[in-house]
Amino acid sequence: MKTLEVEGEDILVANVEGRLRAIGAICTHREWDLSEGDLGGNSVTCAGHGSVFDLETGKGEFVRPIPPEPVYPVTVDGEDVFVELAS
Repeated sequence: MKTLEVEGEDILVANVEGRLRAIGAICTHREWDLSEGDLGGNSVTCAGHGSVFDLETGKGEFVRPIPPEPVYPVTVDGEDVFVELAS
């Protein structure tokens, strides 16, 4: 996992079994960088307070409801990785 800045947005890019996923990189619970957390299957657990985010849907799970992360389409062309931001 790695956090990248794309057109002013912090995006988390994660390799899930050879497939790249991209969601918002800053935890919606307490604004922690998700790249510092743990990748497990198709989810990332925030190192700050343990919020868990699904890398396909952006849905967040915590002891109380939290906003989801935005999800971004990713395409790979050779060695280039493209993250599509909302227009």
